[in-house]
Amino acid sequence: MTRQVVPVALRDVPSAVATAPPRPAQVEPVQIHELAETIGAQVLDVPGHSPGEGLVTGATLRAQHVRPGDLFAALPGTRVHGADFAADALTAGATAVLTDQAGVERTALLDHPRVRDGQVALLVHEDPRGVLGSAAARIYGDPSRRLTLLGVTGTSGKTTTSYLLESALRAAGHTTGLVGTVETRIAGERLDSAFTTPEAPDLQALLAVMVEQGVTHVPMEVSSHALALARVAGTRFAVGAFTNLSQDHLDFHRDLEDYFQAKALLFDGRSEREVVCVDGDWGRRLATEGTITVATSGEADWTATDVETFPTGEQRFRAHGPEGTLDVRLRLPGPFNIANALLAAGILTAAGIPAAAIEQGLAEVDVPGRMERVALGQDFTAVVDYSHKPGAVAAVLDAARAQADGRRVLVVLGCGGDRDVAKRPLMGEAAARRSDLLVVTDDNPRSEDAADIRAAMLAGALEVPEAERGEVVEAGDRREAISEAVHRARAGDVVVIAGKGHETGQEIAGVVHPFSDRDEVAAALRRRLDTGSARIADAAGGTQSSGEPIIPAGSRGSNEEAR
Repeated sequence: MTRQVVPVALRDVPSAVATAPPRPAQVEPVQIHELAETIGAQVLDVPGHSPGEGLVTGATLRAQHVRPGDLFAALPGTRVHGADFAADALTAGATAVLTDQAGVERTALLDHPRVRDGQVALLVHEDPRGVLGSAAARIYGDPSRRLTLLGVTGTSGKTTTSYLLESALRAAGHTTGLVGTVETRIAGERLDSAFTTPEAPDLQALLAVMVEQGVTHVPMEVSSHALALARVAGTRFAVGAFTNLSQDHLDFHRDLEDYFQAKALLFDGRSEREVVCVDGDWGRRLATEGTITVATSGEADWTATDVETFPTGEQRFRAHGPEGTLDVRLRLPGPFNIANALLAAGILTAAGIPAAAIEQGLAEVDVPGRMERVALGQDFTAVVDYSHKPGAVAAVLDAARAQADGRRVLVVLGCGGDRDVAKRPLMGEAAARRSDLLVVTDDNPRSEDAADIRAAMLAGALEVPEAERGEVVEAGDRREAISEAVHRARAGDVVVIAGKGHETGQEIAGVVHPFSDRDEVAAALRRRLDTGSARIADAAGGTQSSGEPIIPAGSRGSNEEAR
């Protein structure tokens, strides 16, 4: 059969679908029987018809996003089965449904008129989620093989490393894409990100759009959810990289070992080259013969020497690798960002990027919501950071302590609802141990009682002996909490607003309210600067205006090193 390229431009799609993830403007149709053979699926027989002879021109697992000619993936879920929405998908014009035997049996799919008439093929596979990525990749022309895709996984540092990579790639003259937590970019055009890593069909369509737009290189964050749920199945990485691993997402993974094994899937034959930070035991477990290793201490292929830090947060160091030495300048503070920059250097070198472009690119990066400064002329440092797990909170506050140079560290911190509950006291403990003032507040409570979340954090904070922690304050309203920290700050202090970073909403009881930590810090700074006087706590414990009780501070002085 002669194949033709079919245009599926967004302007030809009903307006209700216009908010769906982007798709390529043109695709080459794939015969259903060929697609079934590719993924090892069975095409159910329909008497008198040959539905396997039909064509597929797109894929989705959301019925509301179906376009005529699509493969609709009806996947089993924890609460509902995607086959429950198959009728809507068929009405919208799907020409094939990929599901499991349960999906066929629990619905009236076989009795649907379009199935009986042979207009729709039913593809049955025991693990439809596991093969959906490969199916979508085939439908959209295997786009990852036409890109230099650089995948970054790990608990912390994925976003920062991806931004460092993209900056250096642009400095080398490449047209870039970016897939991550904060945003997705296609040749400089920004899209909001719903997930760190999109669902499998959305990812393959997105990569195909990038190919159409002339993109050649794409840094991509790869979450543990994406690996465990096969969102990156069918995706080939030129380089796969690992940052670190600490407690997070234990609401999804059974334990840390299960979490690690999910991360390790990126290195299970999916990546042509591998770069791993071996500062921790988890990284050392991943490194095998042929792995490019990086470390801020100890032996590795990439190491750092001559580290200099400056009051502005800027850092300079020399990165030593197999191909030579780089003189690195970073606008990002903290030892963890040296590790991120070393990892980026290893990835970029493995991808063939010249040293001069790497040096230029790393020097030009600011990352939204990652130790992001908010400066309106005040005499102290205020930063917004996305740290929302115990290890990240500790690392960020250690960096703030080093930057404070003997002054105080004040932190505002909350924990998200409907997520790993075990990390809440650990985050409270990490913050209390490393700050002179901890304001425990709300993050995204979601469906939970916000007071219960704060209580768990406070329990961890108060486990720290009084002599080893600073003052602990509870202020449920996040706006008031931020204002409290800003108004308490003295000259030279460092104020860290942690947990939400780049986010622009706060989810409470199923409703997302507009809220930006950056905007709230700026507003609090303007109020302070406009009045010309700061409410400064006295050395014995001070005052505060939020109306919440103050839990007395310990005896630790503000000059003591954070533990």
